[in-house]
Amino acid sequence: MFRTLLATVLTACMAWAAAAAPGPDKDELVIGITQFPSTLHPNIESMLAKSYVLGLTRRPFTAYDKDWKLVCLLCVELPTVENGLARPVDLPNGKRGVEVTYTIQPGATWGDGVPVTTKDVVFTWEVGRHPQSGVAAAEFYRRVTKVEVKDERTFTFHVDKLSFEFASIGGFQLLPAHLEREAFADPTQYRFRTRFDTDPTNPGLHFGPYRIVEVATGSHIALERNPHWYGPKPHFRRIVVRAIENTAALEANLLSGAVDYVAGELGLSLDQAMAFEARHRDRYTVLYKPGLVYEHMDVNLDNPILADRRVREALLLAIDREKLTRTLFGGRQPVARGAIHPLDWVHAEDLPAYAFDPKAAGALLDAAGWPRKGTGIRQNASGERLTIELMTTAGNRGRELVQQVLQSQWRQVGIEVKLRNEPPRVFFGETVSKRRFSGLALFAWLSAPEGVPRTTLHSESIPGPANNFSGQNYPGYANAEMDGLIEKIEVELDRERRRKLWHAQQHLYARDLPALPLFFRADPFVLPKWLTGVEPTGHQYPTTLWVENWGVAAP
Repeated sequence: MFRTLLATVLTACMAWAAAAAPGPDKDELVIGITQFPSTLHPNIESMLAKSYVLGLTRRPFTAYDKDWKLVCLLCVELPTVENGLARPVDLPNGKRGVEVTYTIQPGATWGDGVPVTTKDVVFTWEVGRHPQSGVAAAEFYRRVTKVEVKDERTFTFHVDKLSFEFASIGGFQLLPAHLEREAFADPTQYRFRTRFDTDPTNPGLHFGPYRIVEVATGSHIALERNPHWYGPKPHFRRIVVRAIENTAALEANLLSGAVDYVAGELGLSLDQAMAFEARHRDRYTVLYKPGLVYEHMDVNLDNPILADRRVREALLLAIDREKLTRTLFGGRQPVARGAIHPLDWVHAEDLPAYAFDPKAAGALLDAAGWPRKGTGIRQNASGERLTIELMTTAGNRGRELVQQVLQSQWRQVGIEVKLRNEPPRVFFGETVSKRRFSGLALFAWLSAPEGVPRTTLHSESIPGPANNFSGQNYPGYANAEMDGLIEKIEVELDRERRRKLWHAQQHLYARDLPALPLFFRADPFVLPKWLTGVEPTGHQYPTTLWVENWGVAAP
């Protein structure tokens, strides 16, 4: 019996050692993330878990790389005026448009062997511009007034605005016309009939280094190499993305070997990662990547209480954000004065700080008709208590700690806060995207460098039944001045004049407070010592877009 037990222990130790330092022939990688996608359609809804998974299975035409430089992925060459692939044109309405030409990578092929062609480009454009398709970023599709097909691989977009980002079309995610056209027969039902959700393992849906072979909803997505991938052969034969929504459980799975690597985009909270690094730095490397990740609370402006700007300002003044980030995150996550990170060149340095001032918060609430008697919860003249619901993603330890701090600090000024959390796929897939949160929604936006916030702040991007819930302006913010600034920023080609417009836009955002800024995240990537090639970007384009560069270090 003793020999059997000893053999079992030795076998377990050998297995642990193999997992801790695998050889270069290791061909399966298990990645842990904290969310499961609510949909796998590339253009419907916005959820980082989806972007992360689809980074393994497809490529956008353009993306920003780790150096924040715009590069071609699916296209052959970026259009510029100098190379003749971008041509500014005068439009009949007196405005300036642009014609931009792209060529699809010659070897790009859907996973079922069908070539990626301009037929897919035209079909994707038709879906995107239909008002009932449910596409999240529909504005770009409406701007493209015509798709001129040159041949099977080359096309020209005729765009009705000459924007400073005319070469960037990362949001134009191709759909396979040969599979999706039937599902789009009734556009109002398309979001429910798309093959990306009804038949997600169909190999013809993807053309990246990997294709999806198994989807266990709420649990994991398994992917295997795509034999039709046109780029360098990826090292791993199989990748499994496991969704473990509780971050404590995610850490336990990492230590047990059930997960090899925790993605920084959707992984451990900063405080967890710092403690983890102190204990396990011999087996793991933790990379802390600051970037354009804006942790904030969207405000439902249809709520009569929150529609009063004085209440929104009071909420912000009643939070000691400096203490919050110092206590919970060791000061590694800087307080945000607005949505644009100081690393971004358009950041305005002179925004109001809204520093912690509970007395000023109380005075604003008094003026807004919410007086306080003693130390209790404030009430209006009708006896209604000042109660606000705060929601976020369930199981995220960092966010749940932030919630508790906010609840405690707001109670100090007489605001009652009720916490209600949901699994990420429900929170993002239904509650936030359909504006079903009653008060505040705590989550993060990721942006590209100098990312214009049309889809999150323009009044035309408010989701609702009329547009089949496309758009990401979840607060329901409608301000003609903000709309005008966004539109002017987009078409201003002069860098310094654009900086001034950005300055005005940020000050307007800070004045109106359609969202309450918290901090900019630094995401911790927890990698085993043997995993190589993962390079955090610090913006909305995930590391998985360069998965073919990942590998295993030689022992």
